[in-house]
This record gives sequence, C-alpha cells and structure tokens, in this order.
Amino acid sequence: MPIEKKPEKNAILFVWFNHYSGVLVRTPSKMLVIDPVDIRARSFPNADAVLITHEHYDHLDQRLIAEIQKATDCTIIADPVSAHRLQHVIPPKKLQEIRPGEEIKVGEVSVKAEECNHPAAAPVTYIITSEDGVKIFHTADSLPFQELTAIGEREKFDVVFCTVGIAAGTSPETGFEIARLTTPQVAVPYHTNSAAYQHKFAAILKKELPKTVCLIPELNKIYQVSKRK
Repeated sequence: MPIEKKPEKNAILFVWFNHYSGVLVRTPSKMLVIDPVDIRARSFPNADAVLITHEHYDHLDQRLIAEIQKATDCTIIADPVSAHRLQHVIPPKKLQEIRPGEEIKVGEVSVKAEECNHPAAAPVTYIITSEDGVKIFHTADSLPFQELTAIGEREKFDVVFCTVGIAAGTSPETGFEIARLTTPQVAVPYHTNSAAYQHKFAAILKKELPKTVCLIPELNKIYQVSKRK
C-alpha cells in the first residue's frame, strides 16, 4: 500500500487503510501515518512520522507502532496518554507528546493538535499543513464542538476527515455537522464500515453544503487533493 509517487504541486495524496481513522498522508517530502491499527508495519516502509490521536484500541497499537518506528526510525507524535503508554517501546528522542494548541514540525510539514470531542482520556485532532500550504484536518473520533467554526475560518481547510460511525455518538449527521462548521473544500466520511452511512453523509452534504465536495474513500485506494484556489 505504500504511495510510491509524489503528489502534484500544491497537492497531497492520502490513503484510508482501515475502517477507523487510519490515514496515510503523503506531501511532497514527507509520509505521515495516522492511527495505524489492523495493518502490517511493512505497509509503511517510508514513514517519516506516526501520529496518534488517543489511546483506544482502534487507534493505538503499541506493538505495531514500535515495529514501524524500528524499521523506519520515524518520529512518533502522540497525545499525552498514548505517549505515556509508548514511552517504554519508543526511543525517547523519537517520541514527542503533543497537546491541543501545540505544533510540531516534521521537516517543513506542520503538525498541530486541536481539541477532540470524544470520550477518551486526552484525545486530540490534527491539523497537517504541507510544504505547499495544503491544509488537512484529521478529526479522529470527534463529535462536533463549538470551536470548530473558528478553526475552520482560520485554517480554510482543503480536506476534512469526518467520522460517521462506530465511535460513540457519531453518525452521518454528526459527521456532516463537522463539515458544516469547518466548511472544507473536500469532506471525507470515514471511521465506518458502512457504505450506507457514507452515502447518507454525502446526500446531506450535497443538500446542505453544495459548495463542499464529498469524497467517499475506498480502502487502500490513493486519492489526491489539491489546494483550494
């Protein structure tokens, strides 16, 4: 599943690789893996960083992360609870804890943590900004929350990943609400094993937010998103 090619100028590539929030993002120079579970370490031979949103089983696999890190020497960026659980399996210099409002650089790529409305110990969402300024919002398992409007206005997202199922309280409707509050160029319904949920999200989005494109992802397929003009 590695993304061999580079994205076009002012674009990023991504792959959704499990039914949860597992996403591989490729910028012109970096490969970022978010919440890897239910997949083999060799799927990410060129990982530059692994990002963890929270400690739940469908987001944090300590053994897998250790395997990826050992094979690639990548950086691990994690919420405080996940970082604590990883401290004995990841070299200290390669493990970075992040909290909402904090930013970590992976080369020229920015990784910034924001709040996450989800019943975990200290969950975060991630804003990833590529070298070209493409803005990605990975919302983990989050339900909508008030600050999303201000975040969306500030960041002007090119793509937002919206949870539509499996996680507590989530649905196509709550996923749409995240899209409505953040008003991205492209909205991606994920964290579900139900195509029906994804299509319901798409139908609501088309009716209520017609200027936002819905991209319904297939597992392990490569997609490109360009910077909004």
